[in-house]
Formats: sequence, C-alpha cells, structure tokens
Amino acid sequence: MKRVNFGKTGEKVSAVAVGCMRFIGLEESKRRDFISCALDNGMNFFDHADIYGAGECESVFGKEIKALKIPRDKIFIQSKCGIVPHVGYDFSKEHIIKSVEGILTRLDNDYIDSLLLHRPDTLMHPEEVAEAFDLFERKGMVRHFGVSNMNPMQIELLKKYVKQDISANQMQFSPAHAGMVASGIEANTLFEGSADRDGHVLEYCRLKDITLQAWSPFQYGLFEGVYLGNEKFAALNEEIEKVAKKYNLTAEGVVCAWILTHPADMQIITGTMNKERLLNIAEGAKVNLNRKEWYDIYLSAGYRLP
Repeated sequence: MKRVNFGKTGEKVSAVAVGCMRFIGLEESKRRDFISCALDNGMNFFDHADIYGAGECESVFGKEIKALKIPRDKIFIQSKCGIVPHVGYDFSKEHIIKSVEGILTRLDNDYIDSLLLHRPDTLMHPEEVAEAFDLFERKGMVRHFGVSNMNPMQIELLKKYVKQDISANQMQFSPAHAGMVASGIEANTLFEGSADRDGHVLEYCRLKDITLQAWSPFQYGLFEGVYLGNEKFAALNEEIEKVAKKYNLTAEGVVCAWILTHPADMQIITGTMNKERLLNIAEGAKVNLNRKEWYDIYLSAGYRLP
C-alpha cells in the first residue's frame, strides 16, 4: 500500500484510509474480517466521527479491534467532533472536551491518533479550541490535530492561538467535485470554474504541509448520488472505463488513482463496507496516471483548460 506523509508529524500512513461512517451497517459476522482485510492489505488508517451512527460506529469498532487483539501502534484511528445534530456546530472548549472523552470511552482506548474539527463553527472562540488541544496533548488523549472542510483563513485564525500543527484537512474531492483544482487552472479568466470557493485551499495545504483527505470520492454534490455508472456523467464514465481497461482496474480504482496521482500527496477516504470493493479501490493506489489520462478524466467531468 502506498504511504503518504501525515502532515509534518513524520508519520507515514496508508494513502487509502478506511472511512467508518457506515460501520454499524456491516453485518456483525463480517466486521472483524473487514478490519483484518484492510490491515492485511496495508490500510492502517480508520476514519471516524462522533456523529457516525450517533457514536455507535466507534463503540462497535472499539469492541472489534479489542477482540482482534490488534497492537495499538499498528492502527491509526482518527475521529472528528463539532457537529451537533439539531443545533449546528460547537467548537467550545466544553463541547470539544466532552466529545473527545466520549470518543475515547466508546473506542475503549486511551488516545486517538488524530482529532479533526468537523465543520467550521463561525461562533468559534479559537482561544477555547487552543485550551482544549493543549489539554489533550498534555494528557496524551490526542496525538495529532486537524480540521475538516476549512478554508485557509479559517485555519490561520485557529493557528493564531493553537500551537499544535494542523496535520490534515478533510475536503470533498473527486473528478466530479474538483473545484479546488479548477479555480487554479482557470485563474485569470471569467469562466465559472475560476470562482475561488475554497480560498485556494489546495495550494495552501501544500505550502503548509497539511495532508488533504478526499472525502466522498464517489459522490457528486452533497450526497446527491454516485456518479460512477450514472448517465448524468456519461462522458466521465466513458473516460474512466477506458483507463480502467488499460490498467485492469475497476472504476473505483481509477478514481483512487486519479486522486492519488495528484502531487499534493492526498489520502482518499473510502466509505464502503464491502471488502471486495475496498480492495478494488486500493488497487488504484498502485497506479500513477500519466498527464493525458489525468487531464482527460478531469475534462470529461465538465471542466475546461483555458
């Protein structure tokens, strides 16, 4: 399995990260086999959030890794906090501390490797976030810190007070959701793609050595549906199929290769609980697309080169 740098930590983690949002939907009899399959194939990174299954995903996952007797240093566990159903977002010190205590209890673990703030909280007091992070670092509850869905100025505001490195930024990214690439490519034009919706987050994260994690890599819109095999994306699917045949990959594997070929050294966050599909995605990590293949897929998704 291809390894990528996790921020400035010096740690190498699997380029394919296992997203656990649907873990409680996996049949109980298949859970341990799924985890073992991921680890046996080099995928040591598992991504959680305190809202996945209302916390139940973490509880079930914690039980299974205990049962498997996996050495703690052989597995990288990331979780996220800050989304409060029916309320909004909450980055208060009190909420962050309560959330992480709950995460550790549910996982039955002394620490998590990475904590991400899940979505920007405009009511955030960054001083409180800094106090929470300092507490976690001092007590060994969290090893690394990051954010999700944040633009550069939001990260800079955090960094005014937070002394820990921001190691990761989890952003939606795929051939069907490539605005953060398009805004750079279409710079100095009046084309729609030139609109900067993310504050040039792609370039910013590369400059700051922040690992970009591509979430929802097979969905278009905000969970509107899957674009693979979707007639709305006929040209994109045709191009993906062409590349799939050349490299003996599935469509999911091609998307993985497309994301990981980008020199930003990204991770791809999977969401499948199907072992075979997970392995098909992971096959894409073995392939580096050439420039023509990469740009042909990009263009077939409806983007342009000025």
